[in-house]
Amino acid sequence: MSENKHRTVIVGGGMAGLTAAVYLARAGHDVLLLEKNKECGGLLTSFQREGFTFDAGARSILNAGIIHPMLRELGIELDFLESPVSIGIENEIINLSPETALDDYKRLLEKIYPESVNDIDKITSKIDTIVKDMEIMYRIDNPNFREEKDGAYLKELLGWLPKFLLVLRRMGRQNEPVESYLEKLTSNQSLIDIIAQHFFKKTPTSFALGYFYSYTDYIYPRGSTGKLPKAIAEKIIEFGGNIQTETEVIEVNPSEKIVKDKDGNTYSYDTLIWSADLKTLYRILNTKDLEEKVTRKILEQKELLLSRRGCDSVFSLFLGVDMPLETFSSISNGHFFFTPSKQGLGEVHWSELDSLIENFETKSKEEILQWLDKYCQLTTYEISIPALRDPTLAPEGKTGVEISMLFEYDLVKKVEEANWYEEFRSEIETRMLDTLSNSIYPGLKDKVIFQTSATPLSVAKIAGTSEGAIVGWSYLSPVPVVHELRKMPSSVKTPIPSVYQAGQWAYSPAGVPTAILTGWNAAKNAMKTKK
Repeated sequence: MSENKHRTVIVGGGMAGLTAAVYLARAGHDVLLLEKNKECGGLLTSFQREGFTFDAGARSILNAGIIHPMLRELGIELDFLESPVSIGIENEIINLSPETALDDYKRLLEKIYPESVNDIDKITSKIDTIVKDMEIMYRIDNPNFREEKDGAYLKELLGWLPKFLLVLRRMGRQNEPVESYLEKLTSNQSLIDIIAQHFFKKTPTSFALGYFYSYTDYIYPRGSTGKLPKAIAEKIIEFGGNIQTETEVIEVNPSEKIVKDKDGNTYSYDTLIWSADLKTLYRILNTKDLEEKVTRKILEQKELLLSRRGCDSVFSLFLGVDMPLETFSSISNGHFFFTPSKQGLGEVHWSELDSLIENFETKSKEEILQWLDKYCQLTTYEISIPALRDPTLAPEGKTGVEISMLFEYDLVKKVEEANWYEEFRSEIETRMLDTLSNSIYPGLKDKVIFQTSATPLSVAKIAGTSEGAIVGWSYLSPVPVVHELRKMPSSVKTPIPSVYQAGQWAYSPAGVPTAILTGWNAAKNAMKTKK
């Protein structure tokens, strides 16, 4: 047993935890960041294999008026590359640019669904409205990350603020699930599916359709997305902060203000920032010796959180391919959303999947694999080719390809319990390769040098997220945390004394920018705590 005393302890080394730690360390606070994995980064990490570099989590990073000013403020120098996006349906592919992205997307949909031209006009008009709101939101550097505000910036800020407040109000009224919203604009179910299946089930309309702005605001750190968390971790050390990896916390005792790791070490704190899985916090919380009214509030929050689920997860296939970059650059940009069929997933991803999970014990392997056939042929793939942005990320003449699709954690979990997890993983890989080889990348499967994959169970294990979620809470039921932008500062508060929360579980909808903002807000609250 050993004990370490720190003014602030942070659990979880994803972008939220790193942000909180770097701002506290810069302010001279005694801060310790505990991370269960060998490296920090959470869902924003990269790995190497046989000379190829792959992004294990996010394929690009949304600037959102946050990344660039934050790094400037912290004195972190990173070289960012453009990360243009392409969208493809069947044989039709468009490369998005900020100036023409929506017009090109409209023409793409009209070509695929000529019978729904009027509906497409209504849909893209709505997307245009939301995109313009997003442009206002991210037009200037986020003021939280501009401590030095010169006259020109202050003038710009004052002109921007009233427009920003109006946008917040409008977006707050657009929380209807994107699927049901689109149903008001068209009766073409395939058209609805082809738009909605880019996103998680029942994603709020403003967040989902706002992605068409995000697609033109993506950036990519030279060397891989993992360079961003690594640079922040190095700056934490430079500022005098402490990072301890391979440390899994198994107990939080707020009455004694200590956390305990699986090796029996304890860490004392004045303030704790929890930026890891929120369900885990409440499962390992020791409420002994807390006041009764405090314990009651904690138990109410615990019951609420444990009754909710994490959002959709993903299955990701990583390929080293004996094909030159030119083969892929002639097809799309390095970040590519591709749907092999205009039919759309329809009930394959809803009632059929639900039935499969609910009646799993009565289903044969053949029935499950028949469903998998349809799913892999109809789903939307997020394809990323790191070397199309940074050619050093693959050996000369070869290409690393990352292929992801949304995939249900519960199905994979039931397969694991039925003892054919590895077989199922292989079957998924095969069908993904067959689908893409028979459509956008002819001959791909015959050029594979090596392949590896990550399932929703892999995400749950490595990133430590409930149900393998990659963006926090599911939208299938009311989210149990703050979900209005104007209330984001309060999202970090918990009923637990001297404990703040941050990260994808603290605010919904979640992403890298919101994780950073919650980490920043948690740090500001911790700074106010008297030692």
